[in-house]
Amino acid sequence: MTVAGVGAEQLALLLGLSLFFGFAFEEFYSGDLPRHPGGVRTFPLLALAGGGLFLIEPHYGAAFIAGLLVLGAWIYAYVRHDLTALEDHGEGTFIVPVSNVLAYALGPISITQPLWVSVGVAVAAVLLLGGKRTLHDWAHRVSDQEIVTAGKFLILVGVVLPLLVGLPAIPHTTITPFGIWLAVVAVSTISYVSYLLATYVFPHRGTLLGAILGGLYSSTATTVVLARRSRDEGMTPELEAGIVAATAMMYLRVLIVCFLFNAALGTKLAPSILALAALSAALAWMRSRGKKRTTSLARSPNPLQLGTALVFAGLFVLIAFIVGYVQANLGSSGVFGLAAVVGVIDIDPFVLSLAQNQGALTLGTAAMAILIATSSNNVLKAAYTLSFSRQRDAWVPAAALAGLAALGVVAAFLVAR
Repeated sequence: MTVAGVGAEQLALLLGLSLFFGFAFEEFYSGDLPRHPGGVRTFPLLALAGGGLFLIEPHYGAAFIAGLLVLGAWIYAYVRHDLTALEDHGEGTFIVPVSNVLAYALGPISITQPLWVSVGVAVAAVLLLGGKRTLHDWAHRVSDQEIVTAGKFLILVGVVLPLLVGLPAIPHTTITPFGIWLAVVAVSTISYVSYLLATYVFPHRGTLLGAILGGLYSSTATTVVLARRSRDEGMTPELEAGIVAATAMMYLRVLIVCFLFNAALGTKLAPSILALAALSAALAWMRSRGKKRTTSLARSPNPLQLGTALVFAGLFVLIAFIVGYVQANLGSSGVFGLAAVVGVIDIDPFVLSLAQNQGALTLGTAAMAILIATSSNNVLKAAYTLSFSRQRDAWVPAAALAGLAALGVVAAFLVAR
C-alpha cells in the first residue's frame, strides 16, 4: 500500500524516527526547559508536514521551502521571546529551534534517502542531545593544542592524501607518492588513536594499561619510560609486565600494517606474529597477576607532528631505495642484514617498505626480514631496560625480551621455508 507514491514502510519509518526523537527530547530537556516548543507530539507533526509539503512539489521543493520559512518565523518569535523575557534562557535558546528544524527535515529525509541515512541522522541527533554533559566535560578538558592536533590529522588525511592520487611511482621503486603518504596516515592513525584512548578514554589508567596503549604508539619509547621509572620506584612486577606488554602490542601493530598494505604478506606473517604476541601477553599477565596496581604511566607525548610525519615519509623513501639496492646487489642475505640494522632504528618504515615494494623478494623472504627486524628491536629494548633501569631485577624483563628475540629468529627461519 502506498500513499502518494510513498510506501507505507517509509511513512512508518518517518513516524517512528520522529517519535523516537521527540521522546528523547522530552526526556533530556523536560526538566531543564519546562516551557519549550517541540516534543513527542510536535516532532512527528513537523516530520509529517515536512514530508507532505515535499511530496506536493518535489522537483523544486517550493512547498517545503515555504513551510520552512513559516517554521523559521515561528522559531524567530520563540528565540526573541526567550532572549528578552526569560532571565535564564541558557542552552535551550538554540537547542530547541535546531531540534524543531531537524524534526521538520526528517520528513523528506525519510522519504528520499536510504534507510541508513535517516536512521543515522535520528540516532546521531539523540546521542548529541543525551551527551550534553559528557560533551561539555570533554570541551572543557580538550586544550587548544588538541584542536590544532586534530586539524593536523585532518590535513594529513583529507588535504595532502587526495592531492597525491594518480602521481607516478618514484623512479627505481614501485612506491607512489600516494602510497608513501598513505603509509604515513596509517601509522599516524594507529598512534593517534592510542594517544586519544590513553588521554581521554582511560585518563586514570594503571601502568599496565598505559604500557599497552603506549605500545601501539611506540614500544621502544614505552620501554624507556618504564625502565627510567624503575630507577626510582624499583623494578616492580607491574613495570616488568608493562615492558613486555608493550612489545606484544608492537607485534600487533606490525601485523596490522602488513595487512593494510599487503594482505598476502600479512597472512604469511600472521601465525608467527600472533604466536609471539600471545606469548608476550601471557608473560606480561603472569608477572602482573594479583599485584597491586602502581601509579599511572606518564601522559604520552602527542604523536601527530607534521615535522615527524615528513621525517617518517623521508625515512620510508630512503629505506625503500636501500632495500632495492641491497636486494639487487647483495641478495636476500643483504636484506636480512639490513633488517637487523633497522631494528635498532625504526622498524615501521622498513615493514612498510617491504609491504609496498616487495619487488623481487618472495613472501617468505619479506616475512623473514620483518621477523628479524622485530627481534633486533627486542634486543635493543632489552639493552635499554638494563641501561636505563640499573636495577638488579631489570634482568627479568630484559631476559623476556631477549627470549622473544631468539624465538623471533627461529620463527623467521621457519616462515621462510
